[in-house]
Amino acid sequence: MSKPEILTFGCRLNTWESEVMRNHAASLDNVIIVNTCAVTGEAERQARQAIRRAHRENPDARIVVTGCAAQINPESWSDLPGVARVLGNEEKLKAESWSAAALSQPFAVSDIMAAKETAAHLVTEFAGRTRAFVQVQQGCNHRCTFCIIPFGRGPSRSVPVGAVVEQVRALVQSGYREVVLTGVDMTSWGEDLPGKPVLGQLCRRVLRLVPELERMRLSSVDPVEIDEDIWQLLAEEPRFMPYLHLSLQAGSDLILKRMKRRHLVADAARVVERARGLRPDIGIGADVIAGFPTEDEALFEETRSFLAQQALPYLHVFPYSERPGTPAARMRAVPVPERKARAAQLREVGAASAARYYKSLIGQPLRVLMETPTAGHSEQFAPVRLAQGEAEVGEIITLQPTMADSAGLVVERI
Repeated sequence: MSKPEILTFGCRLNTWESEVMRNHAASLDNVIIVNTCAVTGEAERQARQAIRRAHRENPDARIVVTGCAAQINPESWSDLPGVARVLGNEEKLKAESWSAAALSQPFAVSDIMAAKETAAHLVTEFAGRTRAFVQVQQGCNHRCTFCIIPFGRGPSRSVPVGAVVEQVRALVQSGYREVVLTGVDMTSWGEDLPGKPVLGQLCRRVLRLVPELERMRLSSVDPVEIDEDIWQLLAEEPRFMPYLHLSLQAGSDLILKRMKRRHLVADAARVVERARGLRPDIGIGADVIAGFPTEDEALFEETRSFLAQQALPYLHVFPYSERPGTPAARMRAVPVPERKARAAQLREVGAASAARYYKSLIGQPLRVLMETPTAGHSEQFAPVRLAQGEAEVGEIITLQPTMADSAGLVVERI
């Protein structure tokens, strides 16, 4: 191997940060970078497995481990075979961390809780992707009882408007037609900036100052912190995609309180109702945890019933995973097999909701960003594939859905 290979786990923010590292490390040879995630134990297990495999296949390569799991417990990663360096989440984004001389230092992990700002980085290419991610926010000031991520990412910090605009403009000039604004706690953007602007205002500024940007999408948002500017953009701005992904986590008020979430079930229901009132075709997703501590059958049924009633087409369901050091890890646990069984039931609900949603789009012309010659995603983020023929990757074309199945929509050219 010559140029650095990057293995990315976890969120869209990690995807963006991997591209920053790819640029910084471009001059290094025989290096493998593993950007870890700490959201679940399974994410950490997969990263460790990948490191061992990488070392077996490239025994001479120097492996650099970074990301949230490395930030939280750096010593546990340095002992793995082939690991030459462990980098913290702040250090991984600094160019000086990727010099040949720096690789000889086994550790560079600072106190992430002392971080006060997040630097902007100009990324103009995302390997193998047709949509680009733009970091607008970093860290989290909240303390949900199940979550270890604030200890991997530090306090909430916002990227200033000008830097976001510059990044989006550069991506558009590089040929990207859709950008996804991303962060750890997106709706807290602006709280640390002068005048305390809100996320919707940032979206408006970017769309106004980069008129050539064709599509903007948001990553996960908190249900109770969607500001009025975002609602207006959903209602009025065709370049603002009809799509919301909610950090829901549960459909039971008691479980939400034990999670220390900021919303209740009724709050989430009102968000879904309002979104569909503005854009009846909107695609709505949600993150959900199955088998949270103290969740009995009745409480689980509350979540299952709520999700079935709301019919959200894009569910990301995770069995609860203990994170050492979090309050939830000390609560009465649900047996692991039961967590997995409940997660499977929720995924079935999600699959049924997705099937109904895809069917509702049949006959409606869709504007699709092609990600391969035969497949892409609509504005509502519905996955589509061409019934016949091919299209240019990165092209946005209008297609007609003719059939729906478990994988999405089959479409043809109009």
